[in-house]
Amino acid sequence: MIELPSLKENSVVVIGGPTASGKSGLAIDIAKAYNGEVINADSMQIYRGLPVLSAVPSLEERQGIPHHLYEIYEPSVNGTVVDWLNLAVAKIREVWARGKLPVVVGGTGMYLDNLVNGTTPIPEPDEKIRQQILSLQRRMNVDEFYERLRQVDAAGAAMLNPNDTTRVRRAYEIFEQTGISIAEWYQKPMVKKLPEANFITIKLVPSAEVLDERCYLRFDKMIAAGAVDEVRRLLQLGLDEKLPAMKMLGVPELANYVRGKCSLDKSVEEAKLHTRQYAKRQRTWFRNKFEADVVFDKIYSY
Repeated sequence: MIELPSLKENSVVVIGGPTASGKSGLAIDIAKAYNGEVINADSMQIYRGLPVLSAVPSLEERQGIPHHLYEIYEPSVNGTVVDWLNLAVAKIREVWARGKLPVVVGGTGMYLDNLVNGTTPIPEPDEKIRQQILSLQRRMNVDEFYERLRQVDAAGAAMLNPNDTTRVRRAYEIFEQTGISIAEWYQKPMVKKLPEANFITIKLVPSAEVLDERCYLRFDKMIAAGAVDEVRRLLQLGLDEKLPAMKMLGVPELANYVRGKCSLDKSVEEAKLHTRQYAKRQRTWFRNKFEADVVFDKIYSY
């Protein structure tokens, strides 16, 4: 088990790393050793109905340790980093009030970065504006919607990947709400939502070869544990394909199988490839962008 630096008042342990690196197990072990409670920082584990594909820790794996912000939204909800950050800050303060140690864990770098380093002071768009922009996005394909953003906010659009539909939509919402480009907002000083926190940061960056093998093995276990049935139930809801839950690793690929577009073997092969590619991007981000007090260079097993 990783030994922590000395804990101070208002300490928060933050654990980040790529998918399949053993973050959840480490978080549980730290919570057990230091009288803690675990808080989710994974943008897919916030959704209900997909515990296998999103790798939500089971009740057995949690070993009696309180876990928070897991499966809090229906798949029809479009959760944002702002929503998560507000919930996480409130939950951290609740855990402190119980005299316990918050252990925040997840692979969503934007969540962790905003918590630890602060966020831009962008006002949250009105719900009416959010719904208007969402409706507009649903009527357009990816390229058309990105072009619409570029027409009103060229500087903001230039910062974004057109295929990152969530961030493109948010940039459009912000411009409609404030009349200010997302690029200009990002130049403003960062604001910390939890300034009183003493963060202890840990990152897991196992070798790419070991991580690849782990990703493949874990996806096979997900298939055996009922991942196809999860996707089948999700598709029955008739949700918009642009929603985050519909783009979860494994969902588009297994959806092709459920819809009869390919064999199960083919869908699994593609899902493993995309999982490997995603894990590689995560590993690069955490290795280069996430400063940590403790670096663990292997898979954490428990």
